[in-house]
Amino acid sequence: MGYKVAVVGATGNVGREMLNILAERSFPADEVVALASRKSMGQECSFGDKTLKVKALDHYDFSDVDICLMSAGGAVSKEWSPKIAAQGAVVIDNSSAWRMDPDVPLIVPEVNADALSGFTKKNIIANPNCSTAQLVVALKPLHDKAKIKRVVVATYQSVSGAGKEAMDELFQQTKAVFTVGEIITKKFPKRIAFNVIPEIDVFMEDGYTKEEWKMMMETKKILDPKIKLSATCVRVPVFVGHSEAVNVEFENPISVEEATQILRNAPGCLVIDKREPGGYVTPYECVGEDATYISRIRTDPTVDNGLVLWVVSDNLRKGAALNTIQIAECLINRKLISAKKKAA
Repeated sequence: MGYKVAVVGATGNVGREMLNILAERSFPADEVVALASRKSMGQECSFGDKTLKVKALDHYDFSDVDICLMSAGGAVSKEWSPKIAAQGAVVIDNSSAWRMDPDVPLIVPEVNADALSGFTKKNIIANPNCSTAQLVVALKPLHDKAKIKRVVVATYQSVSGAGKEAMDELFQQTKAVFTVGEIITKKFPKRIAFNVIPEIDVFMEDGYTKEEWKMMMETKKILDPKIKLSATCVRVPVFVGHSEAVNVEFENPISVEEATQILRNAPGCLVIDKREPGGYVTPYECVGEDATYISRIRTDPTVDNGLVLWVVSDNLRKGAALNTIQIAECLINRKLISAKKKAA
């Protein structure tokens, strides 16, 4: 018997991608329901070769739903995830609302699938931040080999991480530059077209932004609380695909050749590193792909046992929708949930 899956936030960038990936991967669902706010009610969403009519979250009965994929923002998740979980559906949440809750597992299946079993405390599982997800996929196999002490990461994050309005703003501003039109800034604190902005999310008292804090805290929770991490998160004028320049310091020696071989064999990783013009992956090439791409693997001569990596991934897929669905697949494959019996 298949599962009943609800996608909350189905009309957003990530919600639409979740529906695409459920269809692509032939997820074992007998029924998929698209949900959003009341203002989106009646809109249509594609699901494989079908079209789903969006229903309102407010009035939906989740009592026969097995898995709820939640991508409607932190405020909606804070209010609705516990209510949905209380009706017996396992909620896999893509917002930041539950990530640091000690009773909610924060999961990247290639990295810490064993932590999934803790979901029964609240019936909620958290999906990490998009920039954290691709980072830990690349770090995990190296940490297993040589034990990571410290990571310094600079991100180059696409505008799709800030939603559809952000993508529209980049498009409109770019067009305005070429037509000598007015450049209107609403979504970002400064112009994004032909510019970079070292500010993602709000500033905190210590000078870091919330996005940078998320990377630090989430990496510790997912991978190892002893890892020291510093991040600088930057928004760049790219539509889809996050890139990261990562400096890693290890406790034990690890050569470039060893690291390359380990990453080639690691789940979710794809190494493309030719040391020639164009012999690396850029965000443009990773769009629509599931892998976390790793290039430019080299020694960091400024520390003992140091390596530098270039890590690229589609933030709407591995950073959000794909990871959520991989978590759901893990629940099923590990027999942690079973489909509710449907009334005849």
